[in-house]
Amino acid sequence: MKVETIVVGPLDTNCYIIEKQNDCLIIDPGDEFEKINKYITDFKLNVKGILITHYHFDHIQALNKCVNTFECPIIDYKNKQKIPDFNYEIIETKGHHFSSVTFYFKQINSMFVGDLMFKGSIGRTDLEGANEKDIINSLKKIIKFEENIKIYPGHGPSTYLNEEKKTNPYLKVENYL
Repeated sequence: MKVETIVVGPLDTNCYIIEKQNDCLIIDPGDEFEKINKYITDFKLNVKGILITHYHFDHIQALNKCVNTFECPIIDYKNKQKIPDFNYEIIETKGHHFSSVTFYFKQINSMFVGDLMFKGSIGRTDLEGANEKDIINSLKKIIKFEENIKIYPGHGPSTYLNEEKKTNPYLKVENYL
C-alpha cells in the first residue's frame, strides 16, 4: 500500500490517499475537491471509501463532492464498516471532538489520527465537542501500540509513536503510568 498526502484548505489539512493497486481510500477530504480529484483521475484510481477522522469543517469540506463523484461509503465514528481488500481497525479516540476516531492499518504499520495528536503536541480541547479527559484516555489507548508505528496527523508532518513518546510532553510514558 502507498500513502499520498495532499495538503488542502486554508488550515493546511492533510488529506490522505491510501492506494492498493488501482483501488484507494480517501481520508479527510478537507477542501479543494479539484486537487483531490485530479490526483484520483491522474492515477486512474477507484475510490472504495472515504474515511473521516472527525467532523470539524476543515476535514470535511470536500466530503459531499467526493461522495457524489465517487459514489462510495463514508466510514466514520457511526459507520464502522470494512472496505474489502483494505485491512484497518477503527479506534474510538474522542477528545478533540466527540466524533474522533483513529484508523490503524497494521499491514503498513500506520495510524491516521486526525487531530488527536501532532508532532510534538495534541489536538485542542477548547473547541465545541472536545473534552480534555477524553483526549487523555484516547492517548492512553494509542501509546500502548507498537512504538515504530507511523503517525499521520490531520495537520503538519508525520511522525513516529516512539519519537512522540520521547519528545511530546503530552505523550511521555511516565505521565500515564
